[in-house]
Amino acid sequence: MARRTAGWLALGFLAMLGGNAYAQGVIMQRNVSLAMARTIAEATIAECKSKGFNTSAAVVDRAGQVLVVLRDEQASPQTVEMSRRKAYTARMFRTSTLDFQKRTAEDPTLTPQRDVSDILALGGGVPILVGNEVIGGVGSSGSSQTQDDACAKAGLAKVTDLLK
Repeated sequence: MARRTAGWLALGFLAMLGGNAYAQGVIMQRNVSLAMARTIAEATIAECKSKGFNTSAAVVDRAGQVLVVLRDEQASPQTVEMSRRKAYTARMFRTSTLDFQKRTAEDPTLTPQRDVSDILALGGGVPILVGNEVIGGVGSSGSSQTQDDACAKAGLAKVTDLLK
């Protein structure tokens, strides 16, 4: 009995040591800066505006939290929420929302992903990547799905040199 108790105590002590050693240290993560988010959003809206569309653009960080939302003065109000949800969807699923839309439509086992809160399976959302690491998302809303996708990609292209 005493051996068994001593064994459990030793095992508990080792678990505490391992947990403490693992918990120490600073975690470094890349994220989208406010200046970068603003540049992406402005370039996204400018691209759509140049094609005759009045849109909104949203940029979220690696946690899916909004950094910037811009709405063209002639864009309809719902475009703000739709652009935010597209950016969030692109960030969370690590793919463009056009790809997400196609993948979840083709595979019925993935369709429930569309029902998750804040997810929007419409084109216009693109993840922000540094290599293979997703650090945010950009969403555009107010034109067609393919045009919104192109505008979001144009906004992202404006900061390509910073994403290395």
